[in-house]
Amino acid sequence: MEIPVIIAIGVAVFLGGAGGLMTPIGPWYHNLKKPSLQPPNWLFGPAWSIILGLAAWSAITAWYAADTRPEQARVICLFSTNAVCHFLWSPLFFRAQRPDWALVEVVFLWVSLVLLVTLLWPISPFASALVMPYLAWVTFAAWLNSAIVKLNRPFG
Repeated sequence: MEIPVIIAIGVAVFLGGAGGLMTPIGPWYHNLKKPSLQPPNWLFGPAWSIILGLAAWSAITAWYAADTRPEQARVICLFSTNAVCHFLWSPLFFRAQRPDWALVEVVFLWVSLVLLVTLLWPISPFASALVMPYLAWVTFAAWLNSAIVKLNRPFG
């Protein structure tokens, strides 16, 4: 297995594992008022596993489709930025118990995904398309986050 493949899979596994560890579903979370469209808790693990798997596939595809070093640097920068944004949301929402802060952070995560879809397209339309379910899920998650903030404020 080549280094870019190992790195992409490793980052996806790390983000999935870290997200799970940073997402305690305890009394604080259970006591939050949630919107009627809130999915069941068991759905989030499989959804994120699929989404992060598709993101890893996208990163690998884009890396190998990049024709130049600057394009490869763009792929690394885009996915690294997204990984940082992805990593920050769960600790803010669950560990800090600050859905309001997480709502601000999810904007950065969403923008990182829009940039991935947009800037990967010239390199590999397929890699760009693989990120679209992630963008759709984060769009929905941002709406959920917003609804939870509205239903439960103030925080902190």
